[in-house]
Amino acid sequence: MHVFVTGASGWIGRGLVPDLIAAGHTVTGLARSDNSARALRDAGAEVRLGSLDDLDTLRGAAADSDGVVHLAFKHDIAFAGDFAGATGADRAAIETFGETLAGTGKPFVIASGILGVLGLPPGAVATERDGLAAPAAERGAPIAGANARIANAHYTLALADRGVRSSVVRLPPATHGNGDNGFIPTVIGFAREKGAAAYVGDGANRWPSVHRDDAARLFRLALESAPAGSALHAVGDEGVPIREVAEVLAERLGIPAVSVPPERAGEYVGWLGGFWGTDGPASARLTRDLLGWEPTRPGLIADLKEGHYFA
Repeated sequence: MHVFVTGASGWIGRGLVPDLIAAGHTVTGLARSDNSARALRDAGAEVRLGSLDDLDTLRGAAADSDGVVHLAFKHDIAFAGDFAGATGADRAAIETFGETLAGTGKPFVIASGILGVLGLPPGAVATERDGLAAPAAERGAPIAGANARIANAHYTLALADRGVRSSVVRLPPATHGNGDNGFIPTVIGFAREKGAAAYVGDGANRWPSVHRDDAARLFRLALESAPAGSALHAVGDEGVPIREVAEVLAERLGIPAVSVPPERAGEYVGWLGGFWGTDGPASARLTRDLLGWEPTRPGLIADLKEGHYFA
């Protein structure tokens, strides 16, 4: 299969591209810089120069492929406060891919998230069946915040009715591994700065997690065989108590692990303050049964204890 991948040089893409090639597929990756293009060629992939905003480039690459994996998201502007701009660009790209692949039966897989986007009560274990109904944003309410991201995922799943073998892989906030530059190293940076590894309340709230390599393999399996309209969970650890994470950070950094009230979380973990106390476990049982996917890499706590996050 000739696969076009956006975000091919990003965190998940760096695991997916070699996995696809090892499985016998050829890969063309979207690259917006010379460094990204060089990294993709070094990994054995072909390169299509452009950005997520170059819709004609996306359209042509999708038409030339046997399937598309869409990993790219404008995290830089989202984290800077322009989440609407990031989700808007994401929607434009998804619509472009959907229009190009309509009626072909080709696979189209996108990355989405689990934590805080499925509208479940705190502590409920999210399953692949959650979040499948059209969100309020699709029914005429203003599209904003996490609602926009889930609306984009819902649009992708609905492409199954237009002859696209579409699927959504929902990623946990702690998609970890050597080279991670996401939430966990951000928390470590704040812990170093503040001299304390914080957890909220009793720290019993749980985050799902998965090793990057296991997540990348799930994207490949989805591309190869997920039925049209599949929502999939890339979850290795169903729920890791945040207090356990903070305690490992404290041990490795030689600082105390401290309990803070919700209203003070931002003092210790910055912009992550609104998420650090969230209890959002998630299951991947249906995904494992459907695709035979089994995580084989270390869980989050074991990965933290390997030490590479603190080098």
